[in-house]
Amino acid sequence: MSSALLEMKDVSKRFPGVYALKGVRFELYSGEVHALLGENGAGKSTLMKILGGIYSIDEGKIFIDGGEAAISDVKDAQKYGISIIHQEISLVPYLSIAENIYLGREPLTKFGFVDIETMYENAQKFLNDFDLGLSAKTSVNKLTVAQQQMIEIIKAVSFHSRIIIMDEPTSSLTDKEVDFLFKTIRNLKKKGVGIVYISHRMNELFEITDRITVMRDGTYIGTVKTVETTNEKLIAMMVGRELDNYYVRDFSATDEVVLKVKNLTRKGVLENISFDLHKGEILGFAGLVGAGRSELMKCIFGLDPFSEGEIHVNGKKTAIKNPNDAIRNGIAYVTENRKEEGLFLIKSVEYNITIKVLKDFMKLLRVDYHHEEQQANNYIKSLSIKTPSKNQLVGTLSGGNQQKVLISRWLATKPQVLILDEPTRGVDVGAKAEIYAIMNNLVKEGVSIIMVSSELPEVINMSDRIAVMGNGEIQVILNREQFNQETIMQYATGGK
Repeated sequence: MSSALLEMKDVSKRFPGVYALKGVRFELYSGEVHALLGENGAGKSTLMKILGGIYSIDEGKIFIDGGEAAISDVKDAQKYGISIIHQEISLVPYLSIAENIYLGREPLTKFGFVDIETMYENAQKFLNDFDLGLSAKTSVNKLTVAQQQMIEIIKAVSFHSRIIIMDEPTSSLTDKEVDFLFKTIRNLKKKGVGIVYISHRMNELFEITDRITVMRDGTYIGTVKTVETTNEKLIAMMVGRELDNYYVRDFSATDEVVLKVKNLTRKGVLENISFDLHKGEILGFAGLVGAGRSELMKCIFGLDPFSEGEIHVNGKKTAIKNPNDAIRNGIAYVTENRKEEGLFLIKSVEYNITIKVLKDFMKLLRVDYHHEEQQANNYIKSLSIKTPSKNQLVGTLSGGNQQKVLISRWLATKPQVLILDEPTRGVDVGAKAEIYAIMNNLVKEGVSIIMVSSELPEVINMSDRIAVMGNGEIQVILNREQFNQETIMQYATGGK
């Protein structure tokens, strides 16, 4: 290869009490897709935030086209042609596509007013170039998540970016949308754009990347050519050991039915849903995006109403009209969107773990803080939550540890039935293995789990049975001897 488009040498970053990065190096060539891989908390995002001007660099140097670059803020990064597409989409929902693309740098007329006609004309050219079939005047809130992702890419390209950082770009996309994204990435490569690609989905890395750099605990581990490595080697580099038992399951379900759903219907969303959940069982729910899986779980937990049907807990018909009814009946729900619907990011680990069971610590209108602290510390230890202390703000933890905090909150309610909606989304392989082990221990103790997941290997390896949903209905419930990806996808897409 010719000289590097980007070089980061001996980069270090320290936050109070901890080194987030220590002597890290990274390089990127024009027309290359270079993956940055590591467990949650490995330092990937910190490194890219330094490159994007969000964090300042403590030690080390950055070179663009061989010349040293001084990047102290986001505008500096943009001057060097660097753009970040964050995992959480940051578009303004009620502005048009064009207004989002040119937000803060709108073209002006000679009189100093916004040149609306030129702005829409230029934005439409970009949309046409990417063959999106959208009007630049469309409001962003009317777009799908995938379309919004593409607008983020167009926004980056409109800056004439030569370096684009993509952080978990496929986390909310369907397979078809991922194919379109990869087509776009290949077109950007042809134009000489260098792309830093951050993802926990290993199969994607082998499909779209040229090289992979692995980080661990804020340090540089190594860089390999994608065609010369394997899944197993990358995992060993990430976690520092071989993961022999990735999926951990002891199958010990009983015939005892703890939850029965009969003919549950929500007009236009769910149709005549019926299933049983046995004690000590993991019942997986598979299906395409929009199949109705999350909507079903929200009905069972009392977040959404249903028009017809019954829910029975331990053989008794139960009226669940809100989450408090569900909790009283031993049902807990870990939402798929932990940051927006699950966690209090600006509160402590202890607060997040104990908030649902505060009544347990009340004595004569006073809080037994010692008991509360003991409860939090027990879950931090038993679930191996990596945190400096129980007082650490949850928003500063890695994704995997945030997920374990959220699971701890609901385990504190001592549930009979635990609903896990996409329990490992945005979580690295090491944390995934830990979450699988937690699930296995729970079912061995008699807890029953419903797991909604879009990752078929996860559903197949962790479930006792799998319910496949499509168009708001359960198409089939498969036993273990019937599990395979082709069968599941056939039912999920409406086949038999």
